[in-house]
Amino acid sequence: MTTDLARRPGPASAAGPASADIDDLVRVVRARRRPLRRVRLVIAGLAVATLGAVLVRVLLGDYVVALADLVPILRGDTLPNAPGASFIVMEAKLPRALVGAIAGMAFGASGAMFQTTLRNPLASPDIIGISLGASAAAVIALTFLDAQGIWLPAAALAGALAVSLLMYAVGRGTLLAGRRMVLVGIGIAALLSSVIQFVMTRTSIQDAQAALVWLTGSLARATWPVIGLLTAAVLVLAPLLAVCARWMRLAELGDDLATTLGAPAGRARLGLVVAVALAAVATSATGPIAFVAFLAGPIARRLCGGRPSLWAAALVGAVVVVVSDFAGDYLIPDVNLPVGVVTGALGAPLMIAVIIAAGRAGKA
Repeated sequence: MTTDLARRPGPASAAGPASADIDDLVRVVRARRRPLRRVRLVIAGLAVATLGAVLVRVLLGDYVVALADLVPILRGDTLPNAPGASFIVMEAKLPRALVGAIAGMAFGASGAMFQTTLRNPLASPDIIGISLGASAAAVIALTFLDAQGIWLPAAALAGALAVSLLMYAVGRGTLLAGRRMVLVGIGIAALLSSVIQFVMTRTSIQDAQAALVWLTGSLARATWPVIGLLTAAVLVLAPLLAVCARWMRLAELGDDLATTLGAPAGRARLGLVVAVALAAVATSATGPIAFVAFLAGPIARRLCGGRPSLWAAALVGAVVVVVSDFAGDYLIPDVNLPVGVVTGALGAPLMIAVIIAAGRAGKA
């Protein structure tokens, strides 16, 4: 009888299946929260790294500023023991660091949006001609119209949008066929390079020299008016970017499946428009800094455990630009390299690695 009672199922064993289902649900929720927790930690770490890079760019260099003196300088106070420190920080070092950080964020977010939406690691603005479209329009405005102030970013935006429309037309009415868009964009980029070279041959030596430095990608034009325009544009585009970021994970599944799962049909196109605008605004401020948009997305994805994150990509772009600008000034003694030269040297081998990895994935 004792054996029968032992074998008889009681209330606890009857509740076993329900308890198992609850345990499975808890495990699923925890598994989903774990990557999100990692993404948040990565974003927080990158934010600290960005702030640290900006501080290093401002405090160190040929003219070293003590950290204790930075707050009085930012308040506008004149230091008795270093009367020139305020001018050097507020007119040279700080504007350069801020423009680099803001433009890097714009490049990084733009590249990540293109790569995720088009599902192609090569689909970044500096590869497919968006940045060159902005550059061509800006160079024409600089050399022939002497454009300054708000007209330079307006010309860059017009050039980037014109390239996007041309790609849309040549791509048979779609911006979402990733491979086709990359191939069309590379062809348009080659054409725009010829246009820029033609413009350079038709202008004065002084204008050509200034345009050449700008085309390399440089923070030499960093001023407070440029910071104001760049910040205003990013603040306008950031809310749209936040809306698009919610659907980045679904965009990787393809248009049809993403729409089936609830992603609005036009959200991907809105994301591409925002990405074009970000690339154009950043290009108008700094020139086409090579490979920042291309590198930021893959680096952020690797840090986030394979998940796409616009905010992580934006912060990676900021760190890359600020650190590369500092390295360009002080890596080689008595030589000041534009930031675009440093990012180009870093990005070229990584681009080759991405192409090789994509080829292996295609064969697999």
